[in-house]
Amino acid sequence: MKSIPFILPLVTVPFSMVHAEKREKAEMPQNPNVIFIYADDIGYGDLSCNGAKTICTPHVERLAAEGVRFTNAHSAAATSTPARYAMLTGEYAWRRKGTGIADGDAGMIIRPERYTLADMFHEAGYVTGAIGKWHLGLGDQTGTQDWNGQLKPCLSDIGFDYSYIMAATGDRVPCVFVENGRVVNLSPDDPIYVSYKKNFPGEPTGKNNPELLVMQPSHGHNQSIVNGISRIGFMKGGKSALWKDDQIADELTHKAVSFIEEHKDRPFFLYFATQDAHVPRVPNERFAGKSGMGPRGDVLLQFDWSVGEVMATLKRLGLDKNTIVILSSDNGPVVDDGYKDNAVELLGEHKPGGPFRGGKYSSYEAGTRVPCILRWAGRVKPAVTDALVCQIDWMASFASLLGIDLPEGAAPDSEDCLDAWLGKDTQGRSYLVEQNAQNNLSIITGEWKYIEPGEGQPFNKNVGIETGNSPYPQLYNLYKDLGEKENVAEKYPKQVKKLSRQLEKIKDNRVGLPLE
Repeated sequence: MKSIPFILPLVTVPFSMVHAEKREKAEMPQNPNVIFIYADDIGYGDLSCNGAKTICTPHVERLAAEGVRFTNAHSAAATSTPARYAMLTGEYAWRRKGTGIADGDAGMIIRPERYTLADMFHEAGYVTGAIGKWHLGLGDQTGTQDWNGQLKPCLSDIGFDYSYIMAATGDRVPCVFVENGRVVNLSPDDPIYVSYKKNFPGEPTGKNNPELLVMQPSHGHNQSIVNGISRIGFMKGGKSALWKDDQIADELTHKAVSFIEEHKDRPFFLYFATQDAHVPRVPNERFAGKSGMGPRGDVLLQFDWSVGEVMATLKRLGLDKNTIVILSSDNGPVVDDGYKDNAVELLGEHKPGGPFRGGKYSSYEAGTRVPCILRWAGRVKPAVTDALVCQIDWMASFASLLGIDLPEGAAPDSEDCLDAWLGKDTQGRSYLVEQNAQNNLSIITGEWKYIEPGEGQPFNKNVGIETGNSPYPQLYNLYKDLGEKENVAEKYPKQVKKLSRQLEKIKDNRVGLPLE
């Protein structure tokens, strides 16, 4: 078992108490397989199961009809890297330095000594796999990776038996897949060089060579050109290893299906993190032009296809009744996130964030309130619930399900919300802390949401999203004002003081305390 680094003192409930009965385990002939399908930048309103009328996602709809659909589920942060960090470690990312949006040459943000969700499943006897977008760094230190050799540390050092990942994100170099710590299809005669500081002599960029582009950037994204699309960061070489953007979904879905097939005879945990609907959006020709909303709408259809392929595989192999499938997204939606792909112009009546205010990067609800479905056929009854749940709790909740005692200091912010995830508890968490792109925090409890005063512009002009940043406290009654239209902080100063104090206690690591 991994040793756990010193963490500031915590007040937690012993796991031996929260799962003393080791729920479900004794009844099952085999522990259930577990698949997390993790979308990228797909908002609450982007899926037809949540009421979208302008897009049809039938495979996700079927998943929702057969499982529990959550209307108050959250990622732990409104951007990718911190949301994924919190989900995989059970710790709020704002507690750790270096967990902001990662460049493509970032070192491993989750260090090998850290006990992770994958470690937990591994301890329970599962074979573990990660396929898709990673965005949590590789190698030991930022900018020092040898992309032409074995990257260490890599995902095998934090609990994953197998990994086939995008090195960072679709819009960041290097634009290559990495399998078990090695770049795929790399020729030794054409090594890869990566820099986030300066370009390599003679290499074209989107800024200096726009005539070479097939997709123009709207802001940023004007450095090295790969497949006619300029990215963030500079890259040279590795031509045989470069992915083809319109094949990413097919490649990752194929790898996910292969992982399921290969491990069908023993319990497995698969973290399947799609690229859709992150930029650059380059749908496969099967989906191009099919949504009527441009590439962003098309990749929503592509995501739905990926879900369908996974579910069809489970059914074909006879695994669909003993596999827990959870579908969610890393953060809320963004329409223009750096490329001129007509997403704004063709949006029409579609509302990616549903009824919620804000979006990716934001403190408002659309930043972290994301689509979420749990299906466990024959074990969990179909339902719709507004229980307050968060991805950060997957670790403690599945530890409870599997009868795993987490090591002391592991997953300090993760709570056992198993009954809520299984549709048995309609309340869920008593409170939840959310994080926006500027690391300004908010807290939700019951009907109240308090957004602390913080630095930063109130509106991100590049992406067209309200950030929630304000020098003044904000208080919203989500039961009466789901769209967070009326700030009632001046009307309820006692409630502001109460939630502000509670948030400060949580910041001080005194987690697990009841609200006063």
